[in-house]
Amino acid sequence: MAVTLKDVAERAGVSRSAVSRTFTEGASVSEKTRSKVQKAADALGYSPNALASSLTTGRTKLIGLVSNNFHNPIFLEVFDGFTKGLQARGLRPLLVNLTDEVSPENSIRMLRAYSVDGVIVASSTLPASFAEAFKDAGVPVVHSFGRQSASPKVNVLGIDNIEAGRLAATTLLARGYKRVAFMGGPKTATSTQDRLKGFEEVITAAPDVGLSVSFASNYSFDAGRTEMTQLLQSNPAEAYFCGDDVLSIGALSSIQSAGKRVPEDIGVIGLNDMEMAGWQNINLTTIHNPIKQIIASSIELIESSLNDDTRYPEARLFACHVVERGTLRPLPQP
Repeated sequence: MAVTLKDVAERAGVSRSAVSRTFTEGASVSEKTRSKVQKAADALGYSPNALASSLTTGRTKLIGLVSNNFHNPIFLEVFDGFTKGLQARGLRPLLVNLTDEVSPENSIRMLRAYSVDGVIVASSTLPASFAEAFKDAGVPVVHSFGRQSASPKVNVLGIDNIEAGRLAATTLLARGYKRVAFMGGPKTATSTQDRLKGFEEVITAAPDVGLSVSFASNYSFDAGRTEMTQLLQSNPAEAYFCGDDVLSIGALSSIQSAGKRVPEDIGVIGLNDMEMAGWQNINLTTIHNPIKQIIASSIELIESSLNDDTRYPEARLFACHVVERGTLRPLPQP
């Protein structure tokens, strides 16, 4: 049978309320009593009931972790970082799959049913209004990988996707490409729109450089492969900024299946620097997205919001850089 709070109290020679206070964060209990209770609990193998504790404290320590793209393997890295980081701080992640969900109402209803203390929206494609709906419902929220704003209504953290697009464009121009292309994810995604905006801004200002634009149905390997297969049926560009690593890997698969060489025939640059991009058989040149730093900062912000609901929303911007591998032609020698 499970060890109960009563068993611990009897072994420690204290009241049940003393045991309860020992395992209640912020409750008043002497060090002598705490030590006796802890020794008794360790000897009996007792663990406090988190759900019962939440009834006392009014806090579940549950954090809703919301995302909408489970087809992209980058989110395995994202979820790994978030779950480990939250658990290390004594918080409990509750993963919510919003694939194909366009309205926040169902999510708010579900997360309220679980009495979550806060929400982290981990998505680069959902609009700002999605995260803002949680705030309007009275739930502390952080939007990780969200669209940047000078005056955000909720905490938002991520990269400057417009600047990332500029960085991709200057990288291709520096290698002498004259026919370049943007192959983005879904056209409606804020990340796609911003990466294209920065890319177009630089390319259209360059003399004698042609630009073509296309969009994959989503951020996934199959979508990237399908879109590139269609592009190869006409006159493909010399180099593609695919806007996302998993799209890039799908595009590489299609290019290789068509009997073309990378980077000799077609160059590819991605974005995110996911672990898979560095695999020897992929070796993708890409733009590094500082995901670990964004996750750590997101957890720090959601925890701060739980303890102080008067904090003003912050926008935290993280810098990117190019990771040179093998899918673009080398820079010309001086």
